[in-house]
Amino acid sequence: MNALATGTGSAFAIDRYLTATVEFGDSEFRGEIADHPGADTALIERCVELVAEEVGTEYGLDPGTGARVRTESEVPMAAGLKSSSAAANATVLAALAALGASVEREEAARLGVRAARDAGVTVTGAFDDASASMLGGLTVTDNSRDALLKRDTVDWDVLVWTPDEQAFSADADVGRCERVAPMADLVATLATDGRYGEAMTVNGLAFSAALGFPTEPMVDAMPHARGVSLSGTGPSVVAVGRRPKLETVRERWESYDGTTWTTTTQNAGAERL
Repeated sequence: MNALATGTGSAFAIDRYLTATVEFGDSEFRGEIADHPGADTALIERCVELVAEEVGTEYGLDPGTGARVRTESEVPMAAGLKSSSAAANATVLAALAALGASVEREEAARLGVRAARDAGVTVTGAFDDASASMLGGLTVTDNSRDALLKRDTVDWDVLVWTPDEQAFSADADVGRCERVAPMADLVATLATDGRYGEAMTVNGLAFSAALGFPTEPMVDAMPHARGVSLSGTGPSVVAVGRRPKLETVRERWESYDGTTWTTTTQNAGAERL
């Protein structure tokens, strides 16, 4: 459920991972994203800086101390698969671990959301994506208040089609998304009632239209999947259900340009390594 229309959002975690390593003691905050030299590191740098501001003194960090942070990801960037939320979560947890500090995971996710807003990589704050990534399972949130409204465990096979093009969440046309608010309200009702597959599909059709993405991949999947949706602000499309039926969808999606891959849902959430 895309939160751009009404502020209410929903997301679920999949079994793909992003890891972060943080070392304090540098003269400034420096970030590196593996395999992406020159990529914008403002988010991960702000995550470490915010952790230092919030708890650093309490755990013996000298004021003005910087840090190095490096992330490695199995999740493609700017594909609508919430790599920024995963990066923020991983970086916050790694920074806390480097200090020997600990906070509740829900609060750690909120730190990452604050950093994302500061870095300008999100419109809504993305607490729906952050909470699902941090806590695992499926979450429904009020992103205007960073409030967790519901969390549930889900057991699905997951099929993902990722086109070759990229789309950055901060560039999404919020005005067009707000026009589909009545459909977003319906999605929220369906999700709250536990009708997740229907919620996904209504969300996907509405926001594909609002954001200008093709609906053909969704229509391909509808007879075979429990639910199918544009993921976030796109361009990836995600279908959930059982593997044998999703294999039929995969055959069709592989005729499109891009990458098609399978995974599962993940209910454990983020972990310190």
